[in-house]
Amino acid sequence: MVHAQFDPTARRALAIAAVDAKIRKDLSWQRIADASGLSVAFTTAAVLGQHALPEESARAVADLLGLDEDAVRLLQTIPTRGSLDGAVPTDPTVYRFYEMLQVYGTTLKELVHEQFGDGIISAINFTLDVKKVADPEGGERAVITLDGKYLPTKPF
Repeated sequence: MVHAQFDPTARRALAIAAVDAKIRKDLSWQRIADASGLSVAFTTAAVLGQHALPEESARAVADLLGLDEDAVRLLQTIPTRGSLDGAVPTDPTVYRFYEMLQVYGTTLKELVHEQFGDGIISAINFTLDVKKVADPEGGERAVITLDGKYLPTKPF
């Protein structure tokens, strides 16, 4: 049976335990994703409490991290999504994404609506990729691809 969470507290506690196990076992998110059979972005988000894992993936992740049967079941529940509290994020990396949306959010909205019409970009039918590339001016650049299905507004 499919179950959904009402309160994110249990998933948050599981995420803390999972990250602790990841660190203790010196695992990468890619290694955990390989065990799950899913993408690194989806698996990471799931372990951090933002997605439900299929049973086989939940079991593989829990086994790799040394988590119990309760964790296997909890990893399969549909979470209460949203990993950020209402306040402005204080972690510098997360804050920069917040800043990017503060600066470019209305631009993105305008361009999406101009090109697609009235609707939204799905965060459910969605893929995410992060790549490190060389910067022609020296150093490195982060290339982040957000690829979501466009869902038009349907009058009713």
